[in-house]
Amino acid sequence: QVQLVESGGELVQAGGSLRLSCAASGLSFSSHGMGWFRQAPGTEREFVAAISRSAYKDYADSVKGRFTISIDNAKNTVSLQMNSLEPEDTAVYYCAASRSLYAGSNPRVYDYWGQGTQVTVSL
Repeated sequence: QVQLVESGGELVQAGGSLRLSCAASGLSFSSHGMGWFRQAPGTEREFVAAISRSAYKDYADSVKGRFTISIDNAKNTVSLQMNSLEPEDTAVYYCAASRSLYAGSNPRVYDYWGQGTQVTVSL
């Protein structure tokens, strides 16, 4: 049974940093593509970042240069380092896994989702 559990979300001031973690069980990063998405109230879930088995990474334009996705195979964890946070980054952040080796920005390609962690960026 695949389980994804996010952590690390909290209230932070604009310009600050947060590191989100997603602990994965029941799957291997060697056979799954991983991604982060976010959803603000009243909006659709949007792509943030993705990483493939070969460590190819992709980012939404809105977070390029500020966010970094990474995998720790020893801990079976995928992380999202978020720097220079802006109020527009406020959302619930979701970790997702796909049986495709690289799923990219399309949420419909992802098979498993975590419960989400709230990130709030204040002025």
